[in-house]
Amino acid sequence: MFGTSIEWFDFFLYGTAAALVFNKIFFPQLDPLTGTLAAFATYAVGFVGRPLGGLIFGHVGDRIGRKATLLLTLLLMGVPTVLIGLLPPYAVLGDWAAVLLVLLRLIQGIAVGGEWGGAVLMAVEHAPSGQRGFFGSLPQMGVGPGLILASVAMSLVSTLPEPELLSWGWRIPFLASVVLLGVGWFIRRQVPESPEFLAAQKLGGERRVPAAVVLREHWCALLTIIGARVAENTWFYTVSTFALSYATGTLHMGRSQVLNAVTAGAAVSVGMMPLMGALSDRIGQRRLFAIGMVIMCLFAYPFFAMLATRSFPLVWLAMILAIGVVFAVLYAPESMLFASQFPASVRYSGISISVQLAGALGGGLAPVVATALLRSHGGNAGYVALYLVALGLVALVCTGLMKDQAFRAAPPPSDSST
Repeated sequence: MFGTSIEWFDFFLYGTAAALVFNKIFFPQLDPLTGTLAAFATYAVGFVGRPLGGLIFGHVGDRIGRKATLLLTLLLMGVPTVLIGLLPPYAVLGDWAAVLLVLLRLIQGIAVGGEWGGAVLMAVEHAPSGQRGFFGSLPQMGVGPGLILASVAMSLVSTLPEPELLSWGWRIPFLASVVLLGVGWFIRRQVPESPEFLAAQKLGGERRVPAAVVLREHWCALLTIIGARVAENTWFYTVSTFALSYATGTLHMGRSQVLNAVTAGAAVSVGMMPLMGALSDRIGQRRLFAIGMVIMCLFAYPFFAMLATRSFPLVWLAMILAIGVVFAVLYAPESMLFASQFPASVRYSGISISVQLAGALGGGLAPVVATALLRSHGGNAGYVALYLVALGLVALVCTGLMKDQAFRAAPPPSDSST
């Protein structure tokens, strides 16, 4: 959970900066809304890298082990974050500043694409029977602290006068992540290898190309997970990233006020995540996920209506409900629900490929699509809510096609090509 918090801090820090300052630093030649759209496009590049990371590290995780991937992905996330903090602005490098920004963001995406699968599998594969949903929710808790740290860091530097913020203030949180990187590396080195991975090795259940087995034998599970996860991922990045830009740009609310509301929602999610994980062990991960999807569809329009009031208490309540409750109900059961769709021998590849493809289609496009919808409809966020509801209905169908099932033993490979 601690290592996941660090990686999500790095990932969310970029999204927060893209919503608030990157348009002025790396795209000052564009008008404000177009500059924001360009900044979110570089943000989306990280999600393009996530399926590639899932493919690469899914293979490493299924062939070499879960632990090795956790160490390598932590390094690949932390180093680019520090380098972003050192990156010269457009005024110094011109278009090359944006090119380097995109490259570093791509590496971040590759890292987080491989990290998630290892983190959740280390949790659920170490967990005792009957508590896998609860244990699987613990690394999911890392999203909350990561978002809190990123929001607090940007909120603090946002109190600086704008010239100082744009020249050096925004860099401080990125450079400070080097400390978290060192702590995370020390902790993850102490984690033992997954017992289920070791058992699969002894059974001879290794596959030479796990991704090929997933695509050939488990394509149905792959598609249903993608369809279900796109909606959850779009919801989270819409309310945590796009909403920042919408509230500060279109509604002209203060940066610190909105960031603090996001922080409050993330704080509530930290407590809700293990509660929902434990509940999923009682009622089933698939049922809890479906309940959360219904709630998401019902709350999509009220969320934006509450933001539009510009009322301080209502904005806080909107973020707390959106991130602390709706997101927690959806996200907590995903570890066990998705992992249970694949056998141990290809599980890392299966969940990494499906979840990260969904991330690219959902979270990566969420701020871009939402900003485009807002721009084309004169600032009316109702169309963004309609977009979320449509994805939610697709997710409900996909969830209905999944099965609540225990982990399946890994059979030996059927032929030498796998």
